[in-house]
Amino acid sequence: MNVYAIDFSDPTVNPLAKFAKVADLMNIFLPLLIIGAAFILLVMLLYGGYLRIIAGDSPENVAKAQKTMTFAILGLIVVIIAFVIVKLITVIFGISSPF
Repeated sequence: MNVYAIDFSDPTVNPLAKFAKVADLMNIFLPLLIIGAAFILLVMLLYGGYLRIIAGDSPENVAKAQKTMTFAILGLIVVIIAFVIVKLITVIFGISSPF
């Protein structure tokens, strides 16, 4: 009796087999998240600059613009720290990383 079966762990047969490990998913999504965070930083800095320009002499509006730009930069710092932590984890556990 012959048994016919398909090996679904082969990436040529099953394209989803490329994502068999969490490290493979991380190698795809992490760069996308970092690029997204950089784009959001740019948008928030431009918005804060716009608020600063239209604030005039109003101290509340100037404070709002400065707070917007400050939180945008703090967000970038959080993303950089998260990247360093993930990079450290990949080095400790020997996971291949695209960086």
